[in-house]
Amino acid sequence: MIVFRQADARYPFLWEDRQQPPARWHAAGDGPAHYFADTPDGAWAEFLRHEEITDAADLATISRRMWAAEIPDEPAEAVRLPKDVLTGDAASHSRCQAEAARLRAAGTRRLIAPSAALVDHGATGTVVRDGARPGPPRNGVTIVIFGPPDHIVGWIAGDAARPPEDLLARVRHY
Repeated sequence: MIVFRQADARYPFLWEDRQQPPARWHAAGDGPAHYFADTPDGAWAEFLRHEEITDAADLATISRRMWAAEIPDEPAEAVRLPKDVLTGDAASHSRCQAEAARLRAAGTRRLIAPSAALVDHGATGTVVRDGARPGPPRNGVTIVIFGPPDHIVGWIAGDAARPPEDLLARVRHY
């Protein structure tokens, strides 16, 4: 399965230890937890939301590395929490972290959840039909893999890249 994540080009694209700062699906000391999006739109939306970027003029200042990563085909446990928790701001992280901890204690190594950063039907690709056109919209998902990054292979899909301007309207901003 090919998934996407963006990262600061100065650092590896995955964490190898427990020093990873906490985020939605893991608390401090619970890492490594590897967050991926099923589309580049989802990966960029997470960055834009986290950095609170809402102005198109700010996009010109972004220079990140976009990664396409191949992850092993393994089952993922779907997270079952209310939508307002799944898509909420940082105050909702503790409930998500508790649910992830419960799933991990039951043996889950991978979870899947709706993208917190993309609005409903906010992921769209491009199709070629009488020229380039927006593809059909779909909901984005986040896939989190817990543990060492064994068997994850990444390829640089864009160096010094930035998200497209039209994505700003599809981000669920704080």
